[in-house]
Formats: sequence, C-alpha cells, structure tokens
Amino acid sequence: MKITKIRTHVLEARLSEPFAYSRAWYDTRMAMIVEIETDEGITGWGECYGPAWLTAAAVKVMTPWLIGMNPLHTDRLWQEVYARLRDHGQKGAVIEGLSGVDIALWDIKGKFFGVPAYELMGGPLRTEVQAYATGLYRRKTGNPLDYLPQEAAEYVADGFKAVKLKVGFGVEEDAAVTHAVREAIGQDIALMVDANHAYDAVAAIRLGKKIEALDIGWFEEPVPPEDREGHLQVKRALSIPVAGGECEFTRLGFRDMLIARAFDIVQPDTCAAGGLSECKKIADMAQAFGVRYNPHVWGTGIAMAASLQLLAVLPTHTPTSLAPIEPMLEFDRTEHPIRRAALKEPIEHMNGIVRIPSGPGLGIDVDRDALARFAAQ
Repeated sequence: MKITKIRTHVLEARLSEPFAYSRAWYDTRMAMIVEIETDEGITGWGECYGPAWLTAAAVKVMTPWLIGMNPLHTDRLWQEVYARLRDHGQKGAVIEGLSGVDIALWDIKGKFFGVPAYELMGGPLRTEVQAYATGLYRRKTGNPLDYLPQEAAEYVADGFKAVKLKVGFGVEEDAAVTHAVREAIGQDIALMVDANHAYDAVAAIRLGKKIEALDIGWFEEPVPPEDREGHLQVKRALSIPVAGGECEFTRLGFRDMLIARAFDIVQPDTCAAGGLSECKKIADMAQAFGVRYNPHVWGTGIAMAASLQLLAVLPTHTPTSLAPIEPMLEFDRTEHPIRRAALKEPIEHMNGIVRIPSGPGLGIDVDRDALARFAAQ
C-alpha cells in the first residue's frame, strides 16, 4: 500500500458571540484537517492544533516526502519527516503539522487491519472515559461573578462531574470568580483552573494561595511554558497540582520537563505534540516518572476521536489501587460550529461519560459536505 495524495482542509466559522481566555478574544473558530489517500482506496483523517494556515503550510512541505511511502510505517515516516525538518522545526507548527499527518496514518492503519487504533497501540484499558467540561470563558457583556457560576452549574446539571475555569484576568478577580464557581457547583464536583500562562510565578502563587482551600484539581499553565523554574516555584509553594504541556512538543521536550519535575500532570495535545505515535511514547515516559497524563483537547470531532483512541490505552494514575484514578477527556463546551459538523455521527457525552469509538482507525466518519461548507477563504 502506498500514499497517493495528501490534502489539507482549512476550515473557519464565525461565532455568534465572542469569548476570551486570558490572552486573546475569539470571534472565529478555525480547524485544519489532514486527509491522506492510498492506492488501496483507504483514506485517513487527522487534525492539527495551532494556526490553521501555518500548519497547512507545514503539511504541504512534508507531502513530497510522504507520497509513494507505505502508510503503515508510522514510526519510520515520523522519524524521517522529523529528521528532515529538525534544523527548523523541533517545536511549534512543524510538529503540529506532523501530528495531523501521523493521526491520519493511524486512521489508515486501523482501517487496513479492520480494528480501532487503540488495538494496535496495545489494547484498550477502558471503553469509556469521564469527561470534564471546558468552558467558563469571559464574555463581552455581563458580570463574570454572575454568568460564570451559572454556566458552571449548567454543566453540572448536564451530568459533568468536573469543570475547568479560565483564569488569568487578575489575581483578585480570579480568586473571587473561583470562589463563586465553587459555591455554585458544590464540593463534590471537581474544579480545575487554567491561566493559559498569563502569570509569572509571583502572581500565580498569590492566586494559588487565595484558592488553595477550594480543593482545586489542578492549576493549568500558571506560568509561561518556557519558565521551567517558575513551574517549580509554583509547585513548591502550593498544594494544588501543577498541570501543563499543551505548548510542549515531542518526547524530547517532555523528557526535559519530566526530568525537571516541572509538572504533576502532563497535558500533551495529541494534535500538536506529535500525534498518536509520539504521544504514546510521552505517556510511557510519564508513567515511568510517576506523572499523571490528561490530554489537552481543543478541536473538532476528529481531534476528540484521536484523543479518545489514546485515552483507551493510557494507564490509570494509580495503577495498583482497587479504586484507580482514571485519566479524563477534555470536553470543550464553547461554541464551535465545526466541531460536531465535521463528523456524520458527532461524539457526545452521556452524564459526563464518553464512549471511545470502536470502529476501524479513529472510529469516525467525516462529513465531506461540512468540509466544503466551512472551507476558509
């Protein structure tokens, strides 16, 4: 079997209402989908996290090296592409592009053998996962002390047992909002906070001290991803677990963070850190270091499906326990018109639980009409 064609689909959708995290406003959602065709009629789908036009350009650079190659040779192709671009792309858009290609190759591999990708990664440890609701962004109008607790309560009413709050808008405001959200959801619901590296270690520690008593599940990206010592300062100062990794890439980047003990929880994005091939290796390393792994997920149903295939094989956080702590799926609840439309059968939750697709490859069926409808100009 040989790769005959690689297409990139840059997608775009305007939002009905803008929303913000700590560093920017969104009024549009974009996605970059990779489609790989073979001479045996099998098509694989992948997705790239990151700036859509930039990752599309990266995939186009890789395409001539992949045409004519055997798509089942996932590790070989990953290493060859990485080696060709090592001088210019050890992190960032190049690896994000390679991630989408790798996911599509795993989709082809699973379809070729007639099994889900997780069967080829060692077999599933679970058939479903608990999801946590990612939302609770800022809006243009209204008081966040009013609308954020209400939104969080709606997620709980919808069955979620865990929610994640965006912080990074000032220590005092963040602390007040976090207290209000905790009061709204009660003590039995897990609550995590995510600063998207808006703070330095001094401010992050100040915020952490103000919310520490609220039983925060983790403090995500408290400081910039390059600030390894800052992560360690926050870890030493707080009892809240420190999480991060959506801005880190490949086993090489995570090797250094794991050796430094910078994270209690690593969060590689499967569509950014190197695809299924690389993220399985990162997961094995994390287990060796005794560090928890919960993937970052921010994309369409294709990204969710890839992350679910990985979640099927991730070890529990407490492997010898009779009541193991399981990894969780990040379930984006913000407006994203492309997310559900990209699949003929969207990935849904039932009382906060998501079943892992069990069809061949990623276990999904992409809607080509949606790709045409949301094609960016």
